[in-house]
Amino acid sequence: MSNGSLEERIKAAGGPVQLARNSQIGPYVYPKVPAEFTNWRDEQVAWRETCALFDQSHHMTDLYIEGPDVIKLLSALGVNTFDNFAVNKAKQFVACNNDGYVIGDAILFFLAENRVSLVGRPSAHNWVQYHAETGDYDVTIERDERTAANPTGRRMLYRFQVQGPTAHDVLRAATGKELPDIKFFNMGELTIGGHTVRALHHGMSGAPGMELFGPWEEAEDVRAAIVEAGAQHGLRQVGSRVYATNTCESGWIPCPLPAVFTGDEMKAYREWLPANGYEATGSLGGSFYSDDISDYYLTPHDLGYWGFVKFDHDFVGREALEAMGEPKRRKVTLAWNGEDVAQAMGTLFEKGDAVKYIDLPLSNYSTWPNDRIMLDGEMVGVSTFSGYSYNERSMLSLACVDVDVEIGTEVTLVWGEENRGSAKPVVERHRQAEIRAIVSPCPYSEVARTTYAEGWRSR
Repeated sequence: MSNGSLEERIKAAGGPVQLARNSQIGPYVYPKVPAEFTNWRDEQVAWRETCALFDQSHHMTDLYIEGPDVIKLLSALGVNTFDNFAVNKAKQFVACNNDGYVIGDAILFFLAENRVSLVGRPSAHNWVQYHAETGDYDVTIERDERTAANPTGRRMLYRFQVQGPTAHDVLRAATGKELPDIKFFNMGELTIGGHTVRALHHGMSGAPGMELFGPWEEAEDVRAAIVEAGAQHGLRQVGSRVYATNTCESGWIPCPLPAVFTGDEMKAYREWLPANGYEATGSLGGSFYSDDISDYYLTPHDLGYWGFVKFDHDFVGREALEAMGEPKRRKVTLAWNGEDVAQAMGTLFEKGDAVKYIDLPLSNYSTWPNDRIMLDGEMVGVSTFSGYSYNERSMLSLACVDVDVEIGTEVTLVWGEENRGSAKPVVERHRQAEIRAIVSPCPYSEVARTTYAEGWRSR
């Protein structure tokens, strides 16, 4: 490739840790969507108490795969079973490397016979596309990049999420009829604003909801009809400032570091990946330091994906996962101590280095956050994604901790980087802080825990 490869970037930087730790990528901005439609506190409350409209049209990559070998390709790469996969179904696709560490995950939509789409961060997409292009598969690939990186300046599809206790009331009003009975992670069709809309039964933070998508040209008609119908049901449009914090309540870790930076068997893939792509420009941040990039890799156990792993087919990483045995870590939520957070933020009003800035409502300052979790002087896990929940009146983070760390245990999260910070442009000179946190269930919201459990069992 004219811009070089990930492998070349790694060599030039002196290793993958050096490359990612000092990435020069700037702050991430969700494209096109206003930061706030009203205020982010009320927008958070809406998905818990009434209804929220999320615009997901701009920030995710869509990869369309078509051809007679679609399932053959996906089955060779995904830990998931495909025996029960059919048109109008969806699943969370998870791909691992040969050692059983997660490369990425995305939502996989079975759109039509021999046609699917992968939607999400591009790490899983890249892995699938690489094998589609280099393997013996009768498929074609069409890629629709997120808006910020899309040369067309537009998308093929709009994508909205209607979420919250009154979501079905809003959609009934928008369609003018009773909703079809669509099972969890299945798709059906609605008519909104005079247009046919495909609807996935899905929830982002546990409350009822549907993900809606259709041709880009119809987006504003559909949006306007939903907003008008939602006026009597407490609907609020959700801005980009608070959008990603819903995952702190729902428990999905959206940013595992792709396990592609090591191993001779992955070298050809690193040479295929571009020097300006997601893997090459993503940033590594936080208080956990290791010279070995594989120490940042996560397993399906760590991410709560073990229930997706099915040994009914051959796939990359199967042998390693079969030998993995009992999990060493599990996914939890950390509820940060409010007094410690307030004290850390208070250092902004003192002379000298302040504690690393804690932004609200979303506090991540790197693509792949990794903060140390300490208990009795020993590291017992990493905190990976953090933000503030007005619904819970708490700073929350999603974490992976040793399996013997019990729910209710008080641990210490080390916030900030060593040596006053790295060379990342988003990192100011600062000092670290120790913040107490309570190990809590994941998802944190009781509604999300019970709803998701029922949904996964039905898939």
